Amino acid sequence: MNDIFGQVANLGFPIVISIYLLIRLEGKVESLTISINELAKSIDLLTVKTPKGI
Repeated sequence: MNDIFGQVANLGFPIVISIYLLIRLEGKVESLTISINELAKSIDLLTVKTPKGI
């Protein structure tokens, strides 16, 4: 706990909060990127399988 207070004193509150949020959100952003890429591949497959007249 003293480390956290020391970091706040040295770096400043906004910097510590920014670092904390970046670390917490990094995994979520990576999973969203993977999901978006999978969605793009699925859409590409659908456009290939769908006849052009429809």
